[in-house]
This record gives sequence, C-alpha cells and structure tokens, in this order.
Amino acid sequence: MSDIIWPEQYLPGTTDNFVSNEMVLKGLRAEQVWPQLNDTTARPSYYKNTSEIAFLDGPGPQLCKGAHFRFVTFGLPVEAEVMEYEPPAAGKPARLAWHGWTEGHATARIDTYHAWLIEDLPGERREYSHRSRRLEIQQRALRSPSQIRC
Repeated sequence: MSDIIWPEQYLPGTTDNFVSNEMVLKGLRAEQVWPQLNDTTARPSYYKNTSEIAFLDGPGPQLCKGAHFRFVTFGLPVEAEVMEYEPPAAGKPARLAWHGWTEGHATARIDTYHAWLIEDLPGERREYSHRSRRLEIQQRALRSPSQIRC
C-alpha cells in the first residue's frame, strides 16, 4: 500500500486541521475512477459543495500538473494549483494533489493541501482523500465576546 506525499508544511499533525477519508470498493479499478477525479465537470455530481469551477491558465476541464483554477466550496471562493498529477499506471497508484487558498477575508486565510491516492489492491481498489489545512488568523480577529455581533 502507498502513502500520500506531503509537503513538509502540510504534514498531518503539524497543521491546524487534518481530515482523512478512505474507501475500499470491490469491482472498480483505478483507471475507472480516474476520469471522475480528473474531469472537473464531474465533481459537482458527487460532491455537492463544489460549484463555479473555472480554469485561469488553460482550457480545462481536465486537470494537469500546474493547472491553476478556481471554485466555490461552502460559499468560499478558493484558488488552487495542481501540485501532483499521476494518472494510474500498471503497478503504480494514481496521485492527484492541489494546493488551495482563500483570499479576501478581512481577518483570516485558509491554506489547504488536498491529496488523493487511488490504488488497485487484489480484487478491489483503495481511494484515499486527505486534506491538511493551515489557518492564518490576524490579530484583529481576536475580539472580546462583547465585540462580537451575530
């Protein structure tokens, strides 16, 4: 079994937030799953919190290493760049990772590294999806309870 290749600043346990999902399914091969992950027009059909996907420096909708794109998730605009891109190959897992960030919030920035690993196992395939986030909150965001208005 393979592991995610993490940039040092996003190593799980060193960031503010880490999420891990794993699915093991019988009857699917990595090459059957890859098109759903690689084609960004498919993403909203299986992940409802994604919309408004647009490529900034290329035609899309297929991803590639270095692709620069934007999307909206949970109402937040995210800008992202594909950092790792390896389609499935015999004896090697498929790998996809992007670095994403939010800008424009007055008091905080969210910086995310989201990585997928899809590999064939005997009779099944394993899909990992991991996110590691760093949160940068400026000092002015820390207010006393009397200053917070809802």
